[in-house]
Amino acid sequence: MRRRLVAVTVVGLSMQPTYEPGDRVLVRRGVVPRRGDVVVVERPCSQRLAWDRPSAGLGSVRSPVTERQWLVKRVAGEPGDPWPSGREETDRVPPGHLLLLGDNARLSFDSRQMGPFPVDRVLGAVWRRL
Repeated sequence: MRRRLVAVTVVGLSMQPTYEPGDRVLVRRGVVPRRGDVVVVERPCSQRLAWDRPSAGLGSVRSPVTERQWLVKRVAGEPGDPWPSGREETDRVPPGHLLLLGDNARLSFDSRQMGPFPVDRVLGAVWRRL
């Protein structure tokens, strides 16, 4: 069970009112998220908006997770879904990626700044609050 379930502490205000700073959630690793799910995704390097190391997310059951920084976000779009921006209607969430948004748009670092997140950077879906 230890490899499949991970406890994560919520930091920051981006998921208010759903989750508050200090809330702890139990994450099921290896669960492919769907629209509406709350997920934990690896935070990219702030300067380059990219990742420096191989993924510790989906499909990487043995990778250590304690050395990484994680974000809690809601899946707002799956591959093929329209991208909710003022751009062309042909803009879609690319294959292998997710549109991830914080519930508190005013204070969230998410797909609005980052663009689509690779699915393999998702640790798993939030199963329940602890």
